[in-house]
Amino acid sequence: MASYDFLFDTIGLRGWCDAGSSAAPLSMADLLAQGGKAKEASIWDLPFPSMDVLNEACSAFPKSRELTKGLEDGFLAIKDVLKFVLDPVTQPLSWLLDGALFAAQSVPWWIIMPLLFLLTFSVTKSLKLVGFVAASLLALAFIDHYTYAVETLAIIFVCAFICVALGVPIGIAMSRSDRLQKSLLPVLDMLQTLPTFVYLIPLIFLFSVTESKLYGIAIILYAIVPVVRLTDLGIRLVDKEVLEAAQAFGMTPRQKLLQVQIPLALPNIMAGINQTIMMSLAMVVIASLVSAPGLGVLVLRGIRNLELGVGLVAGLGIVLLAVILDRVTKTAVARVNAAQQH
Repeated sequence: MASYDFLFDTIGLRGWCDAGSSAAPLSMADLLAQGGKAKEASIWDLPFPSMDVLNEACSAFPKSRELTKGLEDGFLAIKDVLKFVLDPVTQPLSWLLDGALFAAQSVPWWIIMPLLFLLTFSVTKSLKLVGFVAASLLALAFIDHYTYAVETLAIIFVCAFICVALGVPIGIAMSRSDRLQKSLLPVLDMLQTLPTFVYLIPLIFLFSVTESKLYGIAIILYAIVPVVRLTDLGIRLVDKEVLEAAQAFGMTPRQKLLQVQIPLALPNIMAGINQTIMMSLAMVVIASLVSAPGLGVLVLRGIRNLELGVGLVAGLGIVLLAVILDRVTKTAVARVNAAQQH
């Protein structure tokens, strides 16, 4: 006797349950249970009325596996339509990633490294930081991790650029509409709390593992949240008296946005870009499971083949890239703050 037979008997659904019962022969376990002495029921042993437990009392009641199977079947039913719609929209992402990776792999190191040093100096105006970046990249190149490192940087640059290009306008729109903010906040909360591996599950069904947009979309969805949130927050924190003064000078809403709100919100926006870049780097390692190149491949190799040294050295390389990106973006934020104070 199942634990919740009394429930279906009480509400009068026993006929429905029996109609949905299977005519298959009993299993050996069921036969032994019928032949043995019945165990006395105790409130202490009463299980939670989950779907599987209720199915034991009523075979017409669905099991939890039927729920997950229904979700899977529903997704597979619309997979072709989604792929037809998303393929042309996301194809430019594949072109950008493939182009950036081709450049990282084909352009000589003696061109890429000076370009990275110049970029660092133009953003930070700090020779000390340029020296740190140079020492880190030369160390990675010395241990034959240069190609993996620049592949990782290429993916981060493309995905972070797209995150900023999409995230800042979305954040601006949220700051100008309370209704839009309330509707998008649950989506941002879901994207921020969803486990990283879960991003890959539906994308694997939609796109081929050989397509770079598979991991590109996962990285963008995971990393876009901070820049959206902090852009919205930064613009909302602009002093209302400043906006009233701009209004008194006859500025249009567009002029107030471009000449007052965005410049004053720039420190928050830059902080969001910093977090977006760091989250992109974190997701690049996970994305190596679906053919994303870079240092994550070596980490995955170390795990799969139990090569401790390979995994640790690649992990330290990722730490170096994280420190470089964090220091560069934070120094850029500090420069923006200093410029505003003057």
